[in-house]
Amino acid sequence: MIDPRRLPFFYGWIVVAVAFVTMGIGVNTRTAFSLLFPPILAEFGWDRAVTAGAFSVGFLVATAYVPFLGMAMDRWGPRVVIPIGIVITSLGLALAPLTSRPWHLHVTLGALVGGGSIFMTYIGHSLFLPHWFVRRRGLAIGIAFSGVGIGSMLLFPWLGRLIAASGWRAACWALVVLLTVVLLPLNVTLPRGRPEDVGLAADGDPAAGTAGAIPVDNVVDRAWASIDWTLRRALRTARFWWLFLGFFTALLVWYMVQAHQTKYLLDVGFDGERAAYALGLVGLTGIVGQIALGWLSDRVGREWAWTLAGLGFAVCYAALLALPAHPSSALLYVMIASQGLLGYGLASVFGAIAAEIFQGKHYGTIFGTLTLGANAGAAFGPWVAGAIYDRTGSYTAAWLLAIGACALSVAAIWLAAPRRVRAVAGRIRTASGGVAAR
Repeated sequence: MIDPRRLPFFYGWIVVAVAFVTMGIGVNTRTAFSLLFPPILAEFGWDRAVTAGAFSVGFLVATAYVPFLGMAMDRWGPRVVIPIGIVITSLGLALAPLTSRPWHLHVTLGALVGGGSIFMTYIGHSLFLPHWFVRRRGLAIGIAFSGVGIGSMLLFPWLGRLIAASGWRAACWALVVLLTVVLLPLNVTLPRGRPEDVGLAADGDPAAGTAGAIPVDNVVDRAWASIDWTLRRALRTARFWWLFLGFFTALLVWYMVQAHQTKYLLDVGFDGERAAYALGLVGLTGIVGQIALGWLSDRVGREWAWTLAGLGFAVCYAALLALPAHPSSALLYVMIASQGLLGYGLASVFGAIAAEIFQGKHYGTIFGTLTLGANAGAAFGPWVAGAIYDRTGSYTAAWLLAIGACALSVAAIWLAAPRRVRAVAGRIRTASGGVAAR
């Protein structure tokens, strides 16, 4: 086993690299539902709301996991918690080929895959990655989460061809192999929860009190930051509930389009291969979006990055509204670019925002509870879009609902105001009272 104390500067970035690979496979294992959705519909002929409900069930189950996930991460760290999620997800994929009734799909691709994947996706990694960085927090998280884009470009076209040649069941088995052969050994061996576990401080600096330590004082509200934040205390604050609302609406927007995008593009008139590549291209552009908005958030603030991401999703839904009347490649690329280059930037500041408000030894428990709102939104979005389509024969009302949710999410994060608790590196105040761009 690698002794991380021999890698004092680089170990934080090793944690980021492991997260990059894990996210590339883990998140896309869940997102692959969008590719499995059309052949499952074609085979069984179930209603779209019933079939897409498996995606929603996954997030409802994940919602039940999340508070315990936060406590488990605080106590045992990622080397225990993430492998548990890998095993649960692999079990769901292994059982999914036996599906013959809707509830089978809800248990396998829903409860087990959708629920289990939460351990190794954005929320799972947001429970510990923010501890490793302060000055470069947004950038580091953005790089880690950009693995989703690389993974989507590699996995989705391959899975699309595999589904076309051998069926959706073969794709499930292929994902089981990736999870157990690549991710399980990697995560059992390397990640650590906090830099203090290996004698470091954040950003790869020596631990406080040792030679060469670099103090980082980014506290704006010292009274707030001095509180030992427990879940009970956090629940009594308006900031907690603004974050809850902001996360709910943001994930509603994100997963509504993610679950229905492929089928919608097929309905509009694009062929299956192009629809699959569109899903992959969103992930690819998300690489740039997550890194760029993460870096930007370290310079100008988390709220501005969140605002740009919300605007990106609003443009994405506006393009979806226009596609039936103008099914052009140009409009398709607008939808892809706005979703990936801007919208996916939400991920790079998701954990950072909560960490800057409720940083402390109980952060995992608080963030885990906050993500109840996120998961509720992620569950509600795909279901309500499917229900609207089944009732009206159109996605128009769903896309309009999503645009409204974008605006509400942005407003909620500005009201939570992480900038008033801790400044980002680019806005840390100097001794003279000015603002240093660092």
